[in-house]
Parts: sequence; C-alpha cells; structure tokens
Amino acid sequence: MAAIVVSVASTLVASSSRYSSSSTSTSLLFTKLRSSSPFLRFSLAVTPFCSRKGRFMAHTLAQANLGLTYPAGIEAPKISFAAKNIDVTEWKGDILAVGVTEKDLAKDENSKFQNSILKKLDSQLGGLLAEASSEEDFTGKAGQSTVLRLPGLGSKRVGLIGLGQSVSTPAAFRGLGEAVAAAAKSTQASDVAIVLASSEGLSAESKLNSATAIASGTVLGLYEDNRYKSESKKPALKSVDILGLGTGPELEKKLKYAEDVSSAVIFGRELVNSPANVLTPAVLAEEASKIASLYSDVFSAKILNAEQCKELKMGSYLGVAAASANPPHFIHLCYKPPGGPAKVKLALVGKGLTFDSGGYNIKTGPGCSIELMKFDMGGSAAVLGAAKAIGQIKPSGVEVHFIVAACENMISGTGMRPGDILTASNGKTIEVNNTDAEGRLTLADALVYACNQGVEKIIDLATLTGACVVALGPSVAGIFTPSDDLAKEVIAASEASGEKLWRLPLEESYWESMKSGVADMVNTGGRPGGAITAALFLKQFVDEKVQWMHIDLAGPVWNDKKRAATGFGISTLVEWVLKNSS
Repeated sequence: MAAIVVSVASTLVASSSRYSSSSTSTSLLFTKLRSSSPFLRFSLAVTPFCSRKGRFMAHTLAQANLGLTYPAGIEAPKISFAAKNIDVTEWKGDILAVGVTEKDLAKDENSKFQNSILKKLDSQLGGLLAEASSEEDFTGKAGQSTVLRLPGLGSKRVGLIGLGQSVSTPAAFRGLGEAVAAAAKSTQASDVAIVLASSEGLSAESKLNSATAIASGTVLGLYEDNRYKSESKKPALKSVDILGLGTGPELEKKLKYAEDVSSAVIFGRELVNSPANVLTPAVLAEEASKIASLYSDVFSAKILNAEQCKELKMGSYLGVAAASANPPHFIHLCYKPPGGPAKVKLALVGKGLTFDSGGYNIKTGPGCSIELMKFDMGGSAAVLGAAKAIGQIKPSGVEVHFIVAACENMISGTGMRPGDILTASNGKTIEVNNTDAEGRLTLADALVYACNQGVEKIIDLATLTGACVVALGPSVAGIFTPSDDLAKEVIAASEASGEKLWRLPLEESYWESMKSGVADMVNTGGRPGGAITAALFLKQFVDEKVQWMHIDLAGPVWNDKKRAATGFGISTLVEWVLKNSS
C-alpha cells in the first residue's frame, strides 16, 4: 500500500505435540478454523479464528513463531437470542435497554413522557425515569447512552440508548446492538432485553431486518480479540431478548443469517489482527484451505506455489514476493452451488500482503504506519471472510471464485528495485518507480487470473492508497467502476449491510501520469488523485467484457480508537453475492 496505510493482526494457536521438520522449516504452527455451533432456535454462537480444541492446521516456516508467540485458545461468546412480544414492565433480567430517538423523549406540560413505552416505564417507576433522564442531560442523540439503576421494575437497570433524530438504517440498528453490548460489558450483565421506544411505523420486513442488525451489532460489540493478551476477562452476557419486533420462523431465519455473517466478520477481524510473525502467506493459504475443507460439499481449493505462478507468467506478483524468506502462496477457492449449475459467475479478489515494509522505498517517518502493515491483507480477509459465510449459507444459482495473491513485501538482495521492469501475466510491462506501491502489482496478476476463470463480474478489495484515506477519511471506502449497473448493485448491498461506500471517478485523463518511457506503464503517478490513478492501473488488467469494481478500504479496515480490525467489506460482499443468486 502506498503512502498512508494501516495494518492488522491475527491469531493462531500452536500445538506443542504436533511439530515436525522439513527442508524449509524447523517447526509447524497449527491452527484451527472451526465451523460455527449449530443454530438452535435463536442461539447465536460465534467461533473464533483458532482454538486449542480439535484439529489444527500446519504452517511451514520457522518465521511464523518468531518471538515464540502463539495465540491463546479463547472460547467464543455464546449468546442466546429470543424474540418476544411481552409488556416491557413484565420483563425480568439485568438490563432493559430502550432505543430512543430525540422525538421519543418529548414531554408534555407536566414533564411526562408522551411516548407510550417510556410513559409506561416511567409510571411504573414513579416518575424517576423522566427525572433521571433530565438530570443525566440525555437527549436521545446518536451515540448517547445512560444506564440507570432504578427500583420498581423486574429489570435491575434501565438503559436509554440514543438513536438520533430518527432511525431507519441497518447501521443505526447495528449501532444500537453495539451500545447494548458495551453497557452489558461495563455492568457485567448476564441477561439483557432490547426494545425500540417507537416501532409502530416499521413494516414487517423492516422489523425483521432491524432485529437482525441489532443481533449482529450485539455479537460484534461484545467480541474482543484477546488471543494475544496474557489475561482477559470473559463477557458475562448470555441471553438477549428482542422485544416488539416480531416472532416466528422468518425471524429465526434472519437470526441464522446474522450468526453466519457475524461469525465471518469475526474471522476476518482475527485474520487482520494477526501479526506478521504469526500470519504468513503460508498460514493465510492454510486458512483458505480450511474453509474449503469445512464446506467441501460446495468448495474446492487450489493453492499455487511460486513455480506454478512462474508457469502462469505472473511476473508482477512474483516481483513483489522476491525479497521475502516466506514464499508466496496464490489462493483460489471456488464455490459451486448445490443442486444445479450457476446462472452467474462472480470473482472476489483480495489484496494479500501479510506485511508491507515498503521494500526499498521503505516506509519511514511519522505517519508511515509501518507498525500497522500487518493489516495490508485486509482485502484478503474480506474475501476469505465472505467465503466462510457463503460456505455456511450455500446460496443457489451463483458460482464464486475467491482469489488472493498472498505474499510479503520485504527488503533483501533478491528483491525488486526502483527502476526494475516487471512483466505481468497478460504481457503488459510495468516500470517500478515505487516499491511501496506493491499491492497493485500483486492484484494485476490476480485480476488477469480471475478473468481467465470465465467470470462475468469481479470485485477487488485492497488497502491500496493513503490517498483514499485522505479523500474519504477512516470510515468510508472508495469504489471505482466503469459500470453503473455494478455500482448500483454494490451500493445497494452496502446499504443493506450498513457499511459505507462512496463512488469516485475513473478519470481517464489521469492515466497520462502513469505512462513510462521504457515500459507500458509505471506503477505510481503523481500525488494528486493517487487513489484514482491506482484504480486506473488495475483497470489495465481486467478484460473489457467483464464488469469490474475496485474497492479501496484502506480507511475503514482498521479502527484507530479500538486499535483493532473492523472486518469491513465482508457483510457487503455476502449481501452482493446473495443478490446475484436470486
């Protein structure tokens, strides 16, 4: 990733009883990716990236246990969700959390709530809720929350969670779930109920989607990646009742979907959170192979080594990998639907730099973020996380290829130098004027490979440019595509998932800055429009007959406040694949 970049880490578990040696290694690192627990009615259990229990996976290079670091096997939080239609004053448990808008907090001339649910609760509490909310200066703004310990109800505490002026988006409902999880963690609550102060205006479908987003937000908000900490506190939350948003098999189906996607997002987060001394290209390939093994009824895996990539003339990808002691692994998972041929073929291509030093254009100085460059495989984490969810959901009518050119960008006497010319697998030549613009070089051969699979649509995801972070900030990913139809599809999927995307232009006139005097192109242009010229570079390796989109997620892949990965992109990719399957 060029310029400003962010990186993430993941965690693998070592098995001391299962070491072996080979000509290229002194130890094997084993990890396990388990499938999620069975979904029993509204039970939501998310399985971590690795566990000390069960089978483990092999890793072939000694560098993987540099520093003798192995992640702890931490049990996944298991939350039982139940949808109920009961009076809020009758619910018994630790926290009754009420999602309220600013309008819901309106009071009459007697300083009494006008909202029916708040009025009922306040009446049961003898007016203490209205009094306390005023004293706490709680106005219902988005991000506000207050948890009050008030006697008079079956619940030990009442929580008021602000939703802003109005709430209608999946992102807002997911935020509600995250806020409830935070309140549960701070009070060590075991049993929680969530209710909207105003749900009367929601359609039946909106209620289903809202309950799903709330459940996902609660699980993801509760989750903490403590695999590399010597001590960690287990969350106490065991059950969540969702009140007033319906019941029945349709909601159960939606909550099963929430389980699958939440599990995949956590898997993606753990991949990105894993440090480069644990998550090497070989280990990333093993994690991909494990997905294919777990869902072998619909998945197959092909992992190409350096020699096989050389036979395919992937000079651009191999040039980036040349300096590392950890060899490259080209990952190709193929999902084929059960019960018949696919109507549409898709490809998801993820940038897989498990560490990016910058090469000879080494990252230096304040803001270079070299310490975060483990996250430079955030695109591959999104792709493999989506693969995990698709393996669980098993949509019909769609074939999906998941492709990652995994490697490290390091420095050595065998590495590419500024000024070197690389030849990609489609025959185009690239003058390397910046070794820190390496992600696009790996993606070039990955995109050519994807087109050769006969797909109709391709989305690539990459932590590609600091320029995109400057343009859109840390919460919004930039998207680039010449196809208006594909843009509409993906934006619709992002609206359903609650992830933020913004379409940026593919300004063809900027390509002038990417021309080389001695090769077909250089790999970086000038500083202006850096995210656009990066996208234009990738476009050179996509068949014109294929609908293609590039997603630059350098900003939202990482949460600086939490100092952890977000799992960004996974939910949107799953939604997009499902929309293409229908």
